Amino acid sequence: MNSEAKSLNIFVTGGASGIGFGIAEYLAKKGHHIIVADINIEAANLAAQSLNNAGFSAQAVQVNVCDAKQVAALPAKLSATPVDILVNNAGIQHVSRLEDFPAEKWQMLINVMLVGPALLTQAFLPHMREQNFGRIINVGSIHSVIASPFKSAYVAAKHGLLGFAKTMALETGDVDVTINTLCPAYVKTPLVEQQIAAQAKENNMSEEDVVNKIMLEPMPKKAFIEIEELAQTAEFLIGSVAKNITGQTLILDGGWTAR
Repeated sequence: MNSEAKSLNIFVTGGASGIGFGIAEYLAKKGHHIIVADINIEAANLAAQSLNNAGFSAQAVQVNVCDAKQVAALPAKLSATPVDILVNNAGIQHVSRLEDFPAEKWQMLINVMLVGPALLTQAFLPHMREQNFGRIINVGSIHSVIASPFKSAYVAAKHGLLGFAKTMALETGDVDVTINTLCPAYVKTPLVEQQIAAQAKENNMSEEDVVNKIMLEPMPKKAFIEIEELAQTAEFLIGSVAKNITGQTLILDGGWTAR
């Protein structure tokens, strides 16, 4: 398959808002069909409708990425638009020292951000193998490669994505399927806005100090990552020029990890 020559069906989890919708919107503008997947079907419908109203091609689907039966049913449900590209973006956050971290919340973060991507890859990989083309793009984090206090579950899940991607790269070496993980430093999204408030409380400092002293201080470039940067990197990974880039960690961090 020549990915540059045709419209691809792109499945984006957590696609109704934030990074997910940003990637979806950018790739829709490039002529691809977007499947906006979200646990909130009302939000997914609104997101897909906004893309369609703008003249693009999109549909909505409700899925709880932690529910193995729901995920396994997706290929049959989407038989008219089989998934060529999977963007594992759905994510949640909880900021707390481990002693105070609710056990069920810890488990939930792992399920959403590590088990979910594995289940979705399992569901869509057979079609990718059959047509000898597919791209799996995980939205990881700077916290896939470094750690911060009070984010044990998030850091563990995001680190786990890298091991998962490397393993799947080995398992898909016989076909034109790749899997890679985008690892941005802080992106200004509603999820990060919530983190700012939570970090301010946990660290007993102002929200402005959280932004400057915790989030941007380690970055030589001192800037939030823009969603379009992630979208354009995803677009690059979809193309044939990236067919031998697999199992890789693409870090967009303004120089953070150069230290």
